[in-house]
Amino acid sequence: MLVKVFLLLVSLSTAYAITCYYCIGTDCSQSLNCGGDPTLDRCMSEKTAGQTSKSCASKVQCGRLVNKDSYCCTTDLCNGSAPTGPTVLLLLAASSVIFTLFL
Repeated sequence: MLVKVFLLLVSLSTAYAITCYYCIGTDCSQSLNCGGDPTLDRCMSEKTAGQTSKSCASKVQCGRLVNKDSYCCTTDLCNGSAPTGPTVLLLLAASSVIFTLFL
């Protein structure tokens, strides 16, 4: 009976674990399930000296980030490419207007 409870708890912790992109450098297409350590409940993307690294992270690790290009998030694969912000959308809209008017 005790073995069944243990297996159930292990499978639940893996099922609810976050999945993050994992890399050091340029190819950041590989994903990793962070279920091995219950404190790793976030994804992190960190840029240091021009090099990007992505991994699983804890709340403590995320609290230590100081670089404006680094961030933590709490949903599966959220540390992929940077989110599209209003500046990018405005640039896209302006380009479309110019293209329509002059071409």
